[in-house]
Amino acid sequence: MKHLYYLAAAAICIMSSASCADLNLSPLSAASSGNWFSSADEVRISLNDFYRETFYVVEQEWSLDRQTDDWAQRTNIYPVAAGSIDASTAKGNIYVATTWNYSYKNISRANRIIEAIDNLEGRYPSDELNVLRAEARFFRAYAYARLITLYGDVPFYLDAITPEQAFEMGRTDKRIVLEQIYSDYDYAAQHLPVSNNSSQVTRVEKGAAYAFKARIALYQKDYEIAAQAASDCISLGKYSLYPDYGELFRDKTKNCEIIYSIVRSTDLEVNSSGTPQTQSIGSFIARSAGGTHNAQPSWELLAVYEMTNGKTIDEPGSGFDPHNPFLNRDPRCCETFAAPGTRIYDIEWNPSPDKPQTMDWSSGKMVTNKDSKGGSDATNASYNGCCLRKGAQPEWRTRLYNDNPVVLMRYADVLLMYAEAKIELGEIDASVLAYMNDVRARAYGVSRSNISAYPALTTTDQAELRKILRRERRVEFAWENLRYYDLQRWGYFENAFSHNMYGFSRTASVNIENFNAGNWFWPETPSFDEEGFPCFESMVDGKFIVQHGERHFDEKVYLWPLPSADVQIMNGKLTQNPGY
Repeated sequence: MKHLYYLAAAAICIMSSASCADLNLSPLSAASSGNWFSSADEVRISLNDFYRETFYVVEQEWSLDRQTDDWAQRTNIYPVAAGSIDASTAKGNIYVATTWNYSYKNISRANRIIEAIDNLEGRYPSDELNVLRAEARFFRAYAYARLITLYGDVPFYLDAITPEQAFEMGRTDKRIVLEQIYSDYDYAAQHLPVSNNSSQVTRVEKGAAYAFKARIALYQKDYEIAAQAASDCISLGKYSLYPDYGELFRDKTKNCEIIYSIVRSTDLEVNSSGTPQTQSIGSFIARSAGGTHNAQPSWELLAVYEMTNGKTIDEPGSGFDPHNPFLNRDPRCCETFAAPGTRIYDIEWNPSPDKPQTMDWSSGKMVTNKDSKGGSDATNASYNGCCLRKGAQPEWRTRLYNDNPVVLMRYADVLLMYAEAKIELGEIDASVLAYMNDVRARAYGVSRSNISAYPALTTTDQAELRKILRRERRVEFAWENLRYYDLQRWGYFENAFSHNMYGFSRTASVNIENFNAGNWFWPETPSFDEEGFPCFESMVDGKFIVQHGERHFDEKVYLWPLPSADVQIMNGKLTQNPGY
C-alpha cells in the first residue's frame, strides 16, 4: 500500500515539501530540501527552473503543429489528426503523460515556492517578495491553463500535500480552476514590473501576465475578460510589431514583439558526450543541403494565403495561377514557404521536375538537385514540393540543430486575440480593424495608414470578419504551435481532418510527364468549403497527385485522455475523459 501511495504521488507529480522536488539546484554538500529557500536569492534561483525548455513539452519542436492540417510528412499522420490518440500515447510528439506530469511538477514547485516566500515575510521588503510570489503564481497559472485546455477538469491543489492526499484526489471542475488562473495572472500583473530583467536573465513581466490571461480567457470563451486583458497589455505601450515579418523568426534576441520566449543554445545545451540537446532539424532541411526533408508545410496551408489584391485564390478575379502558386501571394506565404528558385541553406531550392541540378553557393558550383521531383531521388524528394523557410537559419545546414528561441507569446497574438474577442462580442469598432490591419500591413512592410500598399480591411460584418480573422491567425501564426488550439476552440477539428494529406507522385517519370503536359505545380485551383478549408480531392488522380496519408476525425480528440497509469493507480478517484 505504501508503494501505491508513492506511485500515486509520482503519477500526478504532487509533492509534499519533504518529497523530492527534482530542483537539482545545488550539490548535496550545500543546501538540502530542508534548509533551502532560506533567502530571497534561493527563491529566485528556484524560479529559474521554470525557464528551462524541458518543461515546455508541447510548446516546442512544432509538437502541436504536427497534429494539424498545416503539417505534411511522408505517409505519417500524427495521433490527433489520425483519430488514434489514446491514454497510453507517448509517441508522435503528443506526449499525453509527459505534458501532464511536467505541468504538475511546475504546479508543485510553484506551491512550494509560494509557501517559502510566505515564510520569508518580515525578513525582506514586501515589494521584493511580492515580485517573487507573482512570478511563481504566473507559472502556476500557466501550468493549470495548459491542463484545463488539453484535459478539461483536472486535479487541483494550491498547497503542498502528502502522497496520501494525492491518492484521494479526483478532478475539479475546470471553471473553478479557471477562476484561480485568473486570480494568479491578476496578482502577477499587479506585482510584476513592466520590464523584469534580473541578473541578466529576462523573466516574465507584467505584459506576459496580461497576455496569457487573455489567451486562456479566449480559449475558454470568456470574451469580455479576454478583450480587457489584451487591451491592458496593449495599453502598456511596451510592445510593438517587428518591422520585418520574415526576419522576426530569424532574430534570436528578445525583440520588441516578443512578450515571452524560452532561450535555447546548441553550444551550451549538450549532454555528457557533447551532443546538442536542442531540436534536431535535419527532417526539415532540403535534401540538396544535406537534410532528409521528411516534413514540410502542407498544401492546405499554402492554399489559404490571400493574393496581394486581398482575394482568396478561389475568388473570381484573384489572378491566382495554380501552376505558380507562390506568385502574388500575401508576403507571409513566401516567408513561411521557400518559393521555388529562391536561396535557402546556401542552395537554390527548386523541386521542379525539370531541374536536375541546382546551385550550391557554399561550393560555388552546380550540384545534383536531390529535391527535384523528376530527379534520381524523386522517391524521397519533398513529397509535396514544399520547404519550410520560417525561422530557417544558415547554420541549420551545418549543425543540424535548431536553437531558435521557443516563442510562447508575441504582440501580434495579443492584437488578434483582442480583435477575436471583440468580434465574438459583436463589438466591432475602429480598434478591431486597426489592430487587424496593423498585423496585415506589417506583412507588407508598411504602416497601417498606407492603405494603397496592402489589402486593408474595412468590413464590419461579424460573420465576414470572423472568417477573415480565422484565416489571418492561420497565416500569421503558421508553424508556431497555435493552430491546434485555434482548431480546438473553433470546433474545427472535423473540418481539418476530413481532408487527407496529398502530394506528388514518388515516380520521376510521372512527374516529368505531367510537368511537360502543363500540370505542374497544381493542375487546377483547389476548391474551398464554407469555412475556408481547401479541398484537393478533385485533382487527385492517383498518379500525379496522390494521397500520402489519411486523416480521421474522432469527436473525442477535443480533449486529451488522462494518462492511463494515473487513472488506474487512483482507484476510481480519477475518471477518464469520454471515448478513451
